[in-house]
Amino acid sequence: MDVRVGVLEPSDWPDVAAIYTQGIETGDATFETAPPEWSEWDSTHRDDCRLVARVDGDIAGWGALSPVSDRCVYGGVAETSVYVASAMRARGVGGALLRHLVAASEEAGIWTLEAGVFPENERSVRVHLSQGFRIVGVRERLGCSHGTWRDVLLLERRSTTVGT
Repeated sequence: MDVRVGVLEPSDWPDVAAIYTQGIETGDATFETAPPEWSEWDSTHRDDCRLVARVDGDIAGWGALSPVSDRCVYGGVAETSVYVASAMRARGVGGALLRHLVAASEEAGIWTLEAGVFPENERSVRVHLSQGFRIVGVRERLGCSHGTWRDVLLLERRSTTVGT
């Protein structure tokens, strides 16, 4: 399968939001209950690290980085988001997106990437580990989703080329 990763454009938002909704529906991707409007999503994600994966011209997944803080000391730290269309899962799309997101982050001067992943989302944990992330710890009962308190694994990847 040929996965092509490129820049996420505003015109991609309907497909991106649909894939985000599919992730929400799994119950193991996010605490969110609905995707935000484009303007909100746009204002909370870095402009320089927004990607879509295309298979046969169709958007199969997306990835983006969010700043973890407005404080300048954290300017090189960002949180990852990677979502894959339900029909494209377990086909290498997530790995391709995360690999390109890591490269884009380093081009942007990011030295640390963080990811918060539900432990039950084993596929996402494996993909992150395969791209150089490590499990830092467990944030116990971080939030309540549908009446159930959920743990979140905190993963991070420290660049070997930026901030060394």
